[in-house]
Amino acid sequence: MSTPEPSEHTPQPPPSGAIVGVQFRTTGQIHEYDAGGLPLRCGDRVVVQVNRGTSLATVVVAPRPAAGREAAALPRVIKRADAREYAREEANLRRAADAHRICVHRIRERRLDMKLIRTECVFEASKMIFYFFSEGRVDFRDLVRDLAQTLHTRIEMKQIGNRDETKLLGGVGPCGRELCCSSWLREFSSVSVKMAKEQGLSLNPSKLAGMCGRLKCCLRYEYDTYLELGRALPPVGGAVESVKGNGIVTRHNVLKQTVIIRRDEDGVDVEAMLEDLVAKKAP
Repeated sequence: MSTPEPSEHTPQPPPSGAIVGVQFRTTGQIHEYDAGGLPLRCGDRVVVQVNRGTSLATVVVAPRPAAGREAAALPRVIKRADAREYAREEANLRRAADAHRICVHRIRERRLDMKLIRTECVFEASKMIFYFFSEGRVDFRDLVRDLAQTLHTRIEMKQIGNRDETKLLGGVGPCGRELCCSSWLREFSSVSVKMAKEQGLSLNPSKLAGMCGRLKCCLRYEYDTYLELGRALPPVGGAVESVKGNGIVTRHNVLKQTVIIRRDEDGVDVEAMLEDLVAKKAP
């Protein structure tokens, strides 16, 4: 009697020393872990080693064979999560919600200039982390002592910026879709007004700013493409000769690969493709 072939949806035991990528939260950094011989696949919840104990994580990169002793230097995946870990996670979420309400009340009592964004309880319930936003520095030492006495656990306060606040809270952007930072963007890249200029966008601050009040992250997505396509076009202000008349380049249409020329003979603006340009005149 022949053995049935395994289904493609059935997780196969990875080779000894296999490596997986895990995330601790949505859009968080991907960390590599030694999966050992556990049969894991993307989407599995696992218990992993962290600096001071264990934590729950989600497998987002399927197991791959380790090269040489590559897995030896990595922390271990201890086990696949079961009902006990899920129950502990639910209890931690309830503890974090209660702690959040208490912290908000204490902040209002002390009239501290800070906005509490999120509260997290670590997996082993040994520490409570409070994420807050503030324009300046805040003396929260009394607040930390009060919370430690009330909650009977270690307290950590983390001040975050505008972008991190929006990433944690989430929302819908002007494009009508969920914000990139809270749905898939793992890390922030630098964005400048130069990127908007290169793409010919209006420099209206209200249109360039995202939900966080900073320049939209999506300004970077097509920036390199615009740079690459723009290299083939004559510079704005340069004199050119074309089959449609000679003149000065006033602006570009990068995606169409055309230029707008103000003709010397009558001052009329005409659109010319690269194939229409005869030769560049000396400035």
